[in-house]
Amino acid sequence: MRRDVGRLSVALALSIGASLIAGCAAPVARDARPAAVAGEAVVGAAVIEAKPARDWRAGGMVAAANPWAVEAGLEVLRAGGSAVDAAVAVQAVLGLVEPQSSGLGGGAFLVHYDARSGDVVTFDGREVAPQGATPGMFLDATGKPLTFPVAVRAGRAVGVPGVVSMLGMAHREFGRLPWSRPWQPAIRLAERGFPVSPRLNELIASALARDALLPAGRAYLTVEGRADGRTPHPVGASLKNPDYARTLRSVATRGARAFYAGEIAEAIVAGAAVEPMPGSLSLADLAAYRPARLEPVCSGYRVYLVCGMRPPSSGGIAVLSVLGTLENFDMASMGPDTVAGWHHLIEAQRLAYADRDKFVADDRLVAVPLAGLTDKDYLRSRAALVSPSRAMAVVEAGEPPGAPSRGRDATAEVPGTSHFVVVDRLGNVVSMTTTVESLFGSQRFVAGFFLNNQLTDFSFRPVDDRGEAIANAVAPGKKPRSSMSPTLVFRDGAFELAVGSPGGNAIIAYVAKTLVGMLDWGLTPQQAVDLPNVIARGPVVVETARIDPALVEALKGMGHVFRDGRGEGSGLHAVRVTADGRLEGAADPRREGRAVAVP
Repeated sequence: MRRDVGRLSVALALSIGASLIAGCAAPVARDARPAAVAGEAVVGAAVIEAKPARDWRAGGMVAAANPWAVEAGLEVLRAGGSAVDAAVAVQAVLGLVEPQSSGLGGGAFLVHYDARSGDVVTFDGREVAPQGATPGMFLDATGKPLTFPVAVRAGRAVGVPGVVSMLGMAHREFGRLPWSRPWQPAIRLAERGFPVSPRLNELIASALARDALLPAGRAYLTVEGRADGRTPHPVGASLKNPDYARTLRSVATRGARAFYAGEIAEAIVAGAAVEPMPGSLSLADLAAYRPARLEPVCSGYRVYLVCGMRPPSSGGIAVLSVLGTLENFDMASMGPDTVAGWHHLIEAQRLAYADRDKFVADDRLVAVPLAGLTDKDYLRSRAALVSPSRAMAVVEAGEPPGAPSRGRDATAEVPGTSHFVVVDRLGNVVSMTTTVESLFGSQRFVAGFFLNNQLTDFSFRPVDDRGEAIANAVAPGKKPRSSMSPTLVFRDGAFELAVGSPGGNAIIAYVAKTLVGMLDWGLTPQQAVDLPNVIARGPVVVETARIDPALVEALKGMGHVFRDGRGEGSGLHAVRVTADGRLEGAADPRREGRAVAVP
């Protein structure tokens, strides 16, 4: 089971070909560390030998999904703020300008590198199921799982939001500016108005077409128009949100806990309690919420050290599983234009998803074989299943060391998320993925922001057809499994790159693709982000507009099964340090982001 940590650390000496694997390195504590619980994985990071990033001479950089959010982060960096200070500013603005993806009513995971000490730590701001949650709350009267369109609108889908409290925890440790300062750009923008972007306009129209907005959200996102009485705010229209500004002022002046008590908390509880399917979220649930400071999960990949989130996110484990499988093949010789390169990436994804689906959940409440899933010998055995010429006919979860018996997973995930990267002038780094789950979350609009529907990330069924318990089943106080994969990479003791993406369970595929592109195929961050998205959880989904049709036909000839469709919408953002100490960023052209350096 997992422990929250204070200043725990593992000294990492990563030489060429060596690796630190979850559970396979001796822990060295800076402060007193409790003895390991029997059967508990000891998961590594945290001290990289502190070195400047190759003669560091950068002023910092922000890569995020919206230009207004990027500018907010840059403003805070120019004012002397840290990477965490800027992250607060970026999140506050993202919640305003792309409310369909993230906001104060959701949750997040943050991976942080402290360039002075070498510490790599993570912050878990995942939403929590209220104490009134029940294992069968997403089943209908006949015992069958609710359809997702029904569940997403349900008040019972709203978990206790975690992002505000998590940012407060991170800021107390790594902030340099007063807590109130990073909130100011978003407050100004909410009061003065911001121009509606083409993406926001398009997604409002999509939600209206599917009747996927409840009244308060519909009133905010639309204007009087056609005969139906509503039409989306047009592109370029100035949209103000005074309620959001008031919420931000309260949090900025009274601290993060102001979000979890008083008027804001009462509005959240009231929003979750309305039809359809009112939830059990209470003021006591909000008051009890606490974020967690956790050890990351890290592993060597060739000459690099890759660090990410541990449970309740499955992203760090699954990305390391993909890489650990591919490490057994000469990916560099295959290249991004070869059938062999994509074949091996697809097969490694299939294996990683199978293991992730079966074994990963909130490890405070469920035993997760974390060390086994990232064990090099185990992943070598998984790689041995990959044929160089034929796709595997069937992919099943393996038997990693320490794995308990688990039922077949029944979890569906959809994208409603954002990712950003911040590097400050001292070399501190934030990679943060943030979400309200579906498009506009649960569609419940309170105090200027949308509430999440994050509890739909649980399995709707508590047991499988054989009666075996499913790891990611609903339970009171439990956190739903996530695929968010904020990632940091190091080489020779120095920060190398940061990356992450939105995209539901496809996040794992997006991030793995981008890492392979940079680390194996020698691509720049932008070139790696631009690679076609190929997601292999079941039938392979491929971004046909970006891939050579001949490659797809050749992969089909190897037995790969493709699902019709244009692929899925990633929102990758990455920052990498060049050999001469400059920062090189990338923003996903599939969204509206930018990567901008501080002069």
